[in-house]
Amino acid sequence: MRILYSHRILSHDGQSVHLEGLVAALRRAGHEVLVVGPGLYEAGSLGGESKLVPLVRRHLPRMVGALAEIAYNLPAYRRLSRAFAGFHPDVIYERYNLFYVAGALLARRRRVPFYVEVNAPLADERDRNGEAGLLRLARAMERFVWRAANRIVVVSGVLRDIIAAEGAPAERIAVVANGVDMDQFAPAPARDDPETTVVLGFIGFMRPWHGVDALLSAVARHGDDRVRLLIVGEGRALADLTRQAEALGLAGRVRFTGLAAREAIPGLLAEMDIAMQPKVVPYASPLKIFEYMAAGRAIVAPDQPNIREILRHETTALLFDPTREEALWQAVLRLIEDKPLRTRLGAAGREEILRRDRTWRANADQVVAWAEADLGHPRSGVDVTIAAAPASPRR
Repeated sequence: MRILYSHRILSHDGQSVHLEGLVAALRRAGHEVLVVGPGLYEAGSLGGESKLVPLVRRHLPRMVGALAEIAYNLPAYRRLSRAFAGFHPDVIYERYNLFYVAGALLARRRRVPFYVEVNAPLADERDRNGEAGLLRLARAMERFVWRAANRIVVVSGVLRDIIAAEGAPAERIAVVANGVDMDQFAPAPARDDPETTVVLGFIGFMRPWHGVDALLSAVARHGDDRVRLLIVGEGRALADLTRQAEALGLAGRVRFTGLAAREAIPGLLAEMDIAMQPKVVPYASPLKIFEYMAAGRAIVAPDQPNIREILRHETTALLFDPTREEALWQAVLRLIEDKPLRTRLGAAGREEILRRDRTWRANADQVVAWAEADLGHPRSGVDVTIAAAPASPRR
């Protein structure tokens, strides 16, 4: 199978981890994948954030910024068209971005199956954040891409419902959660440190909406000397978090590692007793949760529908009520006091990944199964149906 992967990603963050995880799995399975995206992405490295887009949005009127994004389709289409002519792909797979229609137009012209992966309702996000320029046009272009797609791949059932309500054809939407490469994550053993110290950990790109500030505040408010914090990653919120830790008197109990190479992540997870997801947007499928589970770490995460698609309260994690201020700390305290519970939840989380095959390999197999079905030669025994995410029990 030849797959042309189209994207408009500039930053090497969680987006790139998803992109590279899926592409690597496809290639390991013997498929040819040509990735076509902005030159700035190819020149970047893990952790690098594009300064161009925030600069444009900050200094140009919203309408001008939107027009610049629309204009990008011209060079992007030319680049994709040249790649198509030399590569002769069977399908085009695209990571959706607002105002980006190059892949949809090329797939229609070349009459090949077109799959679009949607990770967020971007027009809604821009609108909520006051960053939306030409919002009606953005929504119209969004619907054009979704309706052009043979398959719309979303990361959660919540997101499926959101984009269906916005005009995406419901019968073409498939829920495929994020995954993990299990070869990179052997189960981490329990730490050998004295029982008097418990390490809470967070791994990810530092964004204001991840809630690490709330975790720091909770630790400071309760003053439990047993607790240490390991915060791994870079991003726009890191400087504020460092200042917050110092202001709260936590500097001696918090280790900020900054950017960590992907190959260092399993070792850093092994240093944690409890892996934290303090906050999450309502429709995400957080990559870090799958890595926490693969490493066999006990997890504390908010009790909300998209998280219940991944984790089960009291079985693979402790889920807390995000509307109650003290609920996060109560879950943490319970795990501090109960090491056997930490061990049980961690082992069950890893087993859940294996049982449900939450891996990039499985995601790649699903994409190829769809492609083979759409091209008229499906493999026997491979599910090519579009199904909702399996229901997870509420607590």
